[in-house]
Amino acid sequence: MAGLKEIRNRIASVKSTRQITSAMKMVSAAKLKKSQDRITQIKPYAAKLVDVLIEVSSSLDKEHKGIFNEERNQENVLIVLMASNRGLCGAFNSNICKAAISHVQNNYPEQAKSNKVKFLTIGKKAGEFIRKQNFEIIKSADYIYDNSNFESVAKISEYLMQLFADKVFDRIDLVYNSFKNAALQIQTIEQFLPMTVNRNERTNPSEYIFEPNLNEILEEVIPKALKIQFFKAILDTSAAEHGARMTAMHQATDNATNMIHELTLEYNKARQAAITKEILEIVSGAEALKSR
Repeated sequence: MAGLKEIRNRIASVKSTRQITSAMKMVSAAKLKKSQDRITQIKPYAAKLVDVLIEVSSSLDKEHKGIFNEERNQENVLIVLMASNRGLCGAFNSNICKAAISHVQNNYPEQAKSNKVKFLTIGKKAGEFIRKQNFEIIKSADYIYDNSNFESVAKISEYLMQLFADKVFDRIDLVYNSFKNAALQIQTIEQFLPMTVNRNERTNPSEYIFEPNLNEILEEVIPKALKIQFFKAILDTSAAEHGARMTAMHQATDNATNMIHELTLEYNKARQAAITKEILEIVSGAEALKSR
């Protein structure tokens, strides 16, 4: 059995750790509330924008091809992987990074062998993981979480659209954690470019008169829809990270409480054993004096 001093030191250490995890849990809960409000606000707008695209697409000829919905042979592929800058959030980072590698292995094995699969990473943990897998990273945007407003995020989506328009890449996929609740994050893989809109979702297309004309409307709406899709993925990732960290710190706090309880019992047993030993020694000494 460990000594009393050693047990006391362990209890003090675990209590200190519990204070830290409890504080981190409260901070993550506050940040989660803000992130959750933002993602809740943007989802209806994003859904309505998709509805508008479906309506507009129902009036297009099947042969109509714009810059951002041009289907090509998928020779060069870019994976946009979103993780976090910090750890202490359970399996949040490892799960999404493994999902990205699995996605490449299952869908782009030939391109991977030819070094035609590249990554754009958002979050330091994503960059660290991908470098270990020996994939090339064309750009790291770890700074985006420091100021994740629409204007700063839109610059990255514009950069991606330019890469596709210049035919540097034939396919761009987003890999991120979608927020469902504080305890559950869904690993999500979305096709970003070329943009696809399911015309069959609109069974009875309406007749519209477009002003100034359909092409100009599409040139305005499609880039905006892509920016909103990318911004929503960033907000999803941010909310999912705070939810995962809050859950992880809650579990760590509970574990620390249980450990303190067990160590306290061990300390009391050790203290009782020490007292009993001292009493026995005194009684033995007294008996020895009587027998003289």
